[in-house]
Amino acid sequence: MAWKFYGRDQELRRLDEVLDRGRWAFVKISGRRRIGKTALIREALGRHPDRKSFYVQIPDSEPAGVLAAVHGFMDTFGLDHPRPGSLLGFAQMIRSLAEEGYIIVLDEFQYFHRKALSEFPSHLQAVVDGCQARSQEVPGCLVVLGSIHAEMTALLEDRRAPLFNRLTDRLDLGHLDIASVLEILRTHGEGTPEELLFYWNLFEGVPKFYRDCYEQQVYGQARQAVLRRMFFESSSPLRNEAENWFLHELRGRYNMVLQFIAENPGCTNGEIEARLRELDSGQAKQVGGYLVNLTATYRMVERRLPIFAKANSRSGRYYISDNFLRSWLAALAKPVASVQFRPMDALIAQADERLKLAEGFGLERLAATLYEERSRKGLPGFALTDRIAGYWDKGGVELDLVALNTDEGMIRFGSCKRDPAKNSLGELGKFDGHIARFLDAKARYAAWSKERTAITVRHSDASKQVASQAGYLAEDLLSLTAGL
Repeated sequence: MAWKFYGRDQELRRLDEVLDRGRWAFVKISGRRRIGKTALIREALGRHPDRKSFYVQIPDSEPAGVLAAVHGFMDTFGLDHPRPGSLLGFAQMIRSLAEEGYIIVLDEFQYFHRKALSEFPSHLQAVVDGCQARSQEVPGCLVVLGSIHAEMTALLEDRRAPLFNRLTDRLDLGHLDIASVLEILRTHGEGTPEELLFYWNLFEGVPKFYRDCYEQQVYGQARQAVLRRMFFESSSPLRNEAENWFLHELRGRYNMVLQFIAENPGCTNGEIEARLRELDSGQAKQVGGYLVNLTATYRMVERRLPIFAKANSRSGRYYISDNFLRSWLAALAKPVASVQFRPMDALIAQADERLKLAEGFGLERLAATLYEERSRKGLPGFALTDRIAGYWDKGGVELDLVALNTDEGMIRFGSCKRDPAKNSLGELGKFDGHIARFLDAKARYAAWSKERTAITVRHSDASKQVASQAGYLAEDLLSLTAGL
């Protein structure tokens, strides 16, 4: 079956509303690289074939390079308009096109935060203000796309920025929801729980990567065959993806920090600092600054807190926020880099084993995401009133998932194991001990209705019986995806 555009119904409705207004709009679409910003605007424009459009991908370059790109896209679109000879001329051309009813799309807009291009936002401010003042008379609109959150914020949200408070509409593009990922897998693959965990742990909800797998015709193949085609062969489409798109902006900085967090999800600031001290004592002193940049500027790392913790709590743990980057650093990067020196089959098997370890943590994230998606869509299951999260403390209590329904006074504790056999009577008994110590510390939940669930990829009859005997619900990816 042919590939189609998956998901994004809500975002498309928002863009339809903007484009149907028939007057000036200044729209920002932001989101991580490869998340589908360009595909989204292309799909939206395809739903409005009567509208004229002009697209430019801004290069990370000097003004001359930007103007050369503009001229090239003018040729591609057959745009009969005087070629701008300066950044001021480019801004003025945007005004002319908007007055003619064009939808102008500037991709990689964050590069205008570079010092060499810093004059452009001021030129664009005058254009935007003029169009806004005559919004009913200007039928066109400007859409800017960007992938680096901090730089897009500096250009458009900072009070000192020329374009501050000029946006009329904002879209922050996240991952495809699980229902859309399942639609892809059920259409082009097998749609099994094992397949869902494998692909979601690798790609989460990044549509471009699922499209790459479709183009390479790997759906339905064994795990190691997929890894070989997508990462290990000389023509593999994702072999250089992380370096070219995710790590390129860092220019080699923070590598040791990212690698350690990827290999040790849930590590603390102190553990990161200790590891860097072993490797490079000079960098260990800069861990705090590194983590701020990786969390706030690049959004590659996230600091999670145990449920109920205050924002300033010192109990935070660090994780790579992107599944693809985490899987690449933890399991794939070193084997792929060693292809010229060791047998490929052995390297693929090694990468697969490392991925299986990473999928243990991936299952926790997937289960939490499914809980939230089911609750949001009103599907049968646990109705959440708060964000689902884990819990840990200095006393050694570790709970994989804690779900709350404050309206009904219900709390559910979840144990997540990739291998159903690991949810044994002994392990569930230990988990009961963690729950008891949690309730001792959080006495206000003692009177609430309490539920316990054993979550895995696919329960066997035996593991279901063990869960029932221990007083646990038996949930797996089959039950958690039912109805999606």
